[in-house]
Amino acid sequence: MSLQPLLDAPWVIQVHAFGAMAAFVLGIVQLVAPKGTLPHKSLGSLWVLIMMVVAVSSIFVLPSQRPGLPITQWFTPIHLFTVLTFYGLAQGLYLLARGGGALKYHARPFIGLFIGALVIAGLFAFLPGRIMHEVAFGG
Repeated sequence: MSLQPLLDAPWVIQVHAFGAMAAFVLGIVQLVAPKGTLPHKSLGSLWVLIMMVVAVSSIFVLPSQRPGLPITQWFTPIHLFTVLTFYGLAQGLYLLARGGGALKYHARPFIGLFIGALVIAGLFAFLPGRIMHEVAFGG
């Protein structure tokens, strides 16, 4: 295992990967820590910001690997997770903003994001030929 393949990657891939790793760890903390506390609210806000960075950076991952790639070829099926991430963040934030009875449901889209965008999409990052596969298993 070596971080060198990731450190040699374009900066947008580094931002995306390290952001996803931070969001994964922070997401686990959020899932197991007491709810409704100031730390939960603060870390939750940080998690949402990190997930926004991860989602925005995901748009530019393929073009950063292939400079000059036409915009019509920027997107692959894994980019569906990008759209779902933006949707899930919007849903969770909407429920938080509504407050009251809606507040208890804000966890649903955020947990869905954790599972879909960080666990499932994250597993795709470890497929052969991808940078995280090289990080974890060598070239």
